[in-house]
Amino acid sequence: MIEISTLNKTRKRWFLLFIVIIPLMVLLAACSGTQAKAAKEPTQALPPIDVQAEIFKAPANVQAAYQFAITNPDALKNVPCYCGCGAVGHTSNYSCYVKEVKPSGDVVYDPHSLYCYLCVQINEDTQKMTKEGITPAEIRTTIDATYSKYGKSNMPPVK
Repeated sequence: MIEISTLNKTRKRWFLLFIVIIPLMVLLAACSGTQAKAAKEPTQALPPIDVQAEIFKAPANVQAAYQFAITNPDALKNVPCYCGCGAVGHTSNYSCYVKEVKPSGDVVYDPHSLYCYLCVQINEDTQKMTKEGITPAEIRTTIDATYSKYGKSNMPPVK
């Protein structure tokens, strides 16, 4: 009889601990009214990135990809990207490298491909096929077949 009453007391303690006390502590902590202190000063915006300087610091294959984008815009405007960059307004693999070319001829680079392996891979495949003399239509078909498994194209399908 003594063993049963000791066992019951132990069960009651564990029951009280897990069913009542712990949830009560969590509830009180969540509703304590203490708020995180807000910053007294507004957060500073990050300084703009010097994309051209970053390109020069990038690995050789990334530098070559940017160079190819500048010297062969039509080749990259022909192929999509599959990294999801369509969500930020990119319309082809070319726009992963170049935001705009100003009337003066100055290029405004996009930093996206500095950090996107998939964009660079698509560019490198396009470079290789272009050097081999493969037609733009065949390049597009190959890029679509190779990279569509990674995500949605940022270009409409070829008809």
